[in-house]
Amino acid sequence: MATALQIVACAGIVPDPLQTLEPTTGANGPGLKNEMVLPAVLDPWAACALYEAAALAAKHPGSKLWLVALGPKAKLQQVMMTVAQKVAFELVPVDGPIGGFPDAHSTAAAISSAIESIAGLDRTQLFVFGGWESASRGAGVTLQVIGERLGIADLFFGVDQISLRDDGSFEVLERVEGGKHQVSVCAGAPAVLGWATGNLAEPRNNPQIGMSNMRTIMPALQKAKTAALDANSLSYISVNLPKQQRTTRVEKNMSADEIASELVEWIGKDS
Repeated sequence: MATALQIVACAGIVPDPLQTLEPTTGANGPGLKNEMVLPAVLDPWAACALYEAAALAAKHPGSKLWLVALGPKAKLQQVMMTVAQKVAFELVPVDGPIGGFPDAHSTAAAISSAIESIAGLDRTQLFVFGGWESASRGAGVTLQVIGERLGIADLFFGVDQISLRDDGSFEVLERVEGGKHQVSVCAGAPAVLGWATGNLAEPRNNPQIGMSNMRTIMPALQKAKTAALDANSLSYISVNLPKQQRTTRVEKNMSADEIASELVEWIGKDS
């Protein structure tokens, strides 16, 4: 018999990667130039997690899906106008910075607090989904800290597939080196899954789903709690774009050691 699941997808919003992103340092620390006027999108890694969560919930009648999204309310509203047409979910917004510079631990604290505030959440059937990586908060530890703060010990990263069994256990495929997968079997929820790209394509826009979602999204945005993400003693000396440089030289008689030595010397010039 299918088990009703409680799935929370964690996501941030990021500037559209097709835009020119220029780092700058202001009064509040590092950020992106004209960040608030750049068009935003749902973090691509988190989007994969959301679509996988929706597909899993659809297979188990009675399941619920929440999207915990962190970002400025104005930007969240802009992004949700598009995301809301993809899959059905209940939004739990957190009003906070959009950039990639806030500390991962304070980000995890804000997200885990939002998860704990969800009324009627059954932790015995809880799956926390998120991106294995991030286009903004790519520290690689945010989901792990969320799991620790929620008291969840079973964490999986680089996930491409999850298969639930009739007894409540589930099988997970995690990416490992060499294009292979590590197969893990877990006795059951709760668990945290950091998704890679998964197996699903981006769902088509469905205006009916969008209208249904927006009935709850707009009131939720109005009640969004503000999260001040502390730096936790984290500081940046400088932020700048990588230098673009291309110098071509043809060499026919250099050994591998000579090439490696020259490369190391060249890289060291910018350090």
